[in-house]
Amino acid sequence: MSDFAYERLSQLDRSFLIYEDTGPSGHMHLGATLVYEAEPFKDADGHIDVERVRRYVESRLHRMPRYRQRLARIPIEGHPIWVDDEHFNVSYHVRHTRLPEPGDERQLKRAVGRIQSQRLDRGKPLWELWLVEGVAGDRLAIVSKTHHCMVDGLSGVDLISVLMSPEPVDRFDPAPPWLPQPGPTDPELVAAEALRRAKTPLRAVSGLWRLARGEGNARRELLERVRATGRFVTPGLLPASSTPLNQPIGSYRRFDWLSTDLDRVRAVKNRLGGSVNDVVLATVTGALRRFLSESRDVDVDALDFRVLAPVSLRAEDQRGLPGNRVSAWVVRLPLAERDPRKRFLAVHATTEEMKRTRQALGGELLARLTEYTGSGLFSVGARLAKWARPFNLVVTNVPGPQVPLYLLGARLLSAFPMVPLFANLATGIALFSYDRRLHWGVVADWDVVPDLHDFTLAIEVSFRELCEAAGLEVRASGAPAARAAPPARETEDRTQTLR
Repeated sequence: MSDFAYERLSQLDRSFLIYEDTGPSGHMHLGATLVYEAEPFKDADGHIDVERVRRYVESRLHRMPRYRQRLARIPIEGHPIWVDDEHFNVSYHVRHTRLPEPGDERQLKRAVGRIQSQRLDRGKPLWELWLVEGVAGDRLAIVSKTHHCMVDGLSGVDLISVLMSPEPVDRFDPAPPWLPQPGPTDPELVAAEALRRAKTPLRAVSGLWRLARGEGNARRELLERVRATGRFVTPGLLPASSTPLNQPIGSYRRFDWLSTDLDRVRAVKNRLGGSVNDVVLATVTGALRRFLSESRDVDVDALDFRVLAPVSLRAEDQRGLPGNRVSAWVVRLPLAERDPRKRFLAVHATTEEMKRTRQALGGELLARLTEYTGSGLFSVGARLAKWARPFNLVVTNVPGPQVPLYLLGARLLSAFPMVPLFANLATGIALFSYDRRLHWGVVADWDVVPDLHDFTLAIEVSFRELCEAAGLEVRASGAPAARAAPPARETEDRTQTLR
């Protein structure tokens, strides 16, 4: 038995590294802004006890071994692998900064944008937690960054349960001893990979044999997946419409948010006959129609506007595991439809057709094929994305726990997620449901979308229109913070240094 340990990244996980390598503007980390009560985090002097938080995080890392691993490369082939980081130091990953007074939400959003504009260091485990002190209302924000090659949206949510508890417990056991397993030397790695490659054709032949025998209707399933692959690939053969949101992006980010009442979201979907995700996509459709036509003077009636909506393929026994197990839908949004009820019904009809035709299986089959064919498909795809524009926007919706959660006795008040931006996609939307609220995180390129807050307000207005269409009482859904400062002041603001 070998005395070294490593794990190959899947081709899907590797694709996020490949894309990040195509230029300096693509930061491929997922993120979130978690807002807590501040008092339980304070020491006797009334300051945030950062060292206590670091000790607590370290005490949970044995349940998240990927968070103490770094990237290495297979010689010659260059494929990335995970190995234990022999120099791991939790103080590097759990960081601290403070807002200037008054610490309002506009300042917090600017700080989040600056934090998320910085790439993760590939020489270390690919995650950071930033403790942001001084948030108005006696609150503390924790800003997370985790590279997409480590987790997808659902596995990232599952990891929340590792750090948080359903009850306010402030005591914890010390971190258990940890000794990193040695990584392989180059000769050991070459030998191990040669053995793995020798077994790969045997696995493929075994799979073909099962298909030939027709075990478990495997041939029928394969044909269905091939058809689904065609339906998955077809939308990308012709580019989506060009819009002001589809311009080359830079390195700097803006971040904005709002929250809506999840019970009202469910009431809308129940009355109109669809799903929570249909409500989300219909709300986004209305917001885009308003924002593009009113703020950017775009003729939305002529647009072929598509969103990429990730779909989780995790089985129940895969929850909490690292890595990516996702496919996606490419959904055409009916921006030309003026009536909010008809918009919802059109979105619902589209998503029902995608469920019926199992479009998500197409992306899964492509991901599996690349495990045998190598990274070429993903590498070419990442570079084609610079100009192909198969979709205009990413919208991802991840369900979370509907009960309050606590970290070291502090209640989590809100959680606003963030997706990375891809080339020519200057805006992204991520949603997370928690404690009967639906939290929207909206990220954008700093220069391409200086009026991001107008888009966030358009989301709120669009949801109110849906509520009215469903016959619900119309009320504010959780208004965003005050308008952002003028661009000139913001440009100066982004140069501030974080501790």
